Amino acid sequence: MDRKFWLGTGWKMNKTRAEGRAYAEALQAVPDLQQLPMQLFVLPPFTALAEVAASLAGSGVLVGAQNCHWASAGAWTGEISAPQIAECGAALVELGHSERRAHFGETDVAINAKVKAVLAAGLRPLVCVGETAEERALDAATVTVARQARMALAGVAAADLDRVLLAYEPVWAIGEGGTPASPDYADAIHGALKNAVMDLHGRSVPVLYGGSVNAANALALASQPEIDGLFVGRAAWTVEGLLGLARAITPIVEARPHAPDRADRN
Repeated sequence: MDRKFWLGTGWKMNKTRAEGRAYAEALQAVPDLQQLPMQLFVLPPFTALAEVAASLAGSGVLVGAQNCHWASAGAWTGEISAPQIAECGAALVELGHSERRAHFGETDVAINAKVKAVLAAGLRPLVCVGETAEERALDAATVTVARQARMALAGVAAADLDRVLLAYEPVWAIGEGGTPASPDYADAIHGALKNAVMDLHGRSVPVLYGGSVNAANALALASQPEIDGLFVGRAAWTVEGLLGLARAITPIVEARPHAPDRADRN
């Protein structure tokens, strides 16, 4: 399993093309950007995707979309395909965010189809999973996220797992009024997710934590052994915010052991 540490942000339905370009140009201009010991990424809205990708070309920062359709082309009014996203210069596609599941009726079956479409287009899926407050209260968090991960990755070829990322985003932790998961709780869920993928494919994938990540908790979260990255919301919607988090966690990331894949530990 790839043990690099990931740090990125999704802008949701925010930023105009001009604002997105200004963010990308400011990030590209950071002198020590490529010396940061982590993989940075940004997920702008579709309207700014191509411009942000062009502005960050050669910077080492990956750019991605926030959704896609499972078909490569066709009569799907208003949708965007994975090949169209790739043509914009993107490298990632976020899939299965809880807002998509709750408000747009996305099912685990649909997310599985999207994962395969993204992989077929040569892109990297970032699959979001997470339990609701009700599921957590019923002590069903591990069962819920394991099911979501297993269904998202069902039928994925073992060779394609190198390009797969998971993001654990508890629904109760997301948004302006969200309460972040404690580092210990998040770490335990990450471990369970990796074991679920291990059971399915014989190997695991990196798992990022997302859900009210900010300057106050980023260091503790990045210190957890099973957390392979941070997927940040509003705290990284400015370049200063993203870089502040990156520099704050740099000592922790540099000190992290390059652990073997879980298959090698057994």
